[in-house]
Amino acid sequence: MFWVVVASVLGGTLLLAGVPKLGDRDGLLTVVKGYRLLPAPAERTVAATLPFAEVAIGVLLIAGLGGRWPAAAATVLFAGFVTGLTVNLARGRRDLDCGCFAFGAGHEVPRIGWFHAGRAALFAVAALALTVAPAPEVTPVGRLVGVAGGLLLVLAVVSVAQLRAVVHPGRRPVDDYLTSASITLRAADTVSRYDTAVIDIHNLPRQTGRVR
Repeated sequence: MFWVVVASVLGGTLLLAGVPKLGDRDGLLTVVKGYRLLPAPAERTVAATLPFAEVAIGVLLIAGLGGRWPAAAATVLFAGFVTGLTVNLARGRRDLDCGCFAFGAGHEVPRIGWFHAGRAALFAVAALALTVAPAPEVTPVGRLVGVAGGLLLVLAVVSVAQLRAVVHPGRRPVDDYLTSASITLRAADTVSRYDTAVIDIHNLPRQTGRVR
């Protein structure tokens, strides 16, 4: 059942990555071009086929169909992601959209890091292990339980990531909001101090006259 869970996690991850891309082909092409690894015709081919490949491999992995081929294809796919991320990180190019699961919103600054490359490498190793592992012999009920467990694990990780994006102070949307609020407060404080200084200056001659 362990390998059923692994296959389901990999399949669920690929579905999570591929389905959103089906609705934003232009955005995907922009992301692929941002990596600067392929000639223009190859970039268009990758952008056109990648979402369908991710969805198809994900479905096959979850359903347990196709023998070792879906796992082997997933290995190649994740290895390609590792290569693209690692090459750009080695070039010092971090300010680009990973395009791993979705594309950055307009108010966010896309950015990649070694975390993204390490995550893709972990998936590649898991897919390779699934490729060479003996075919699991499980009952239909056992497969159903394994698939449910793997998909629930993916859902839990996604939920935690979404929660961190909302409450973690290091995330850009929250940081942008706090930065904007901080600038507004500082501007108000500066205006208040300026008005106070002007009032004091106007009252200075009167106070001086009284002293004399």
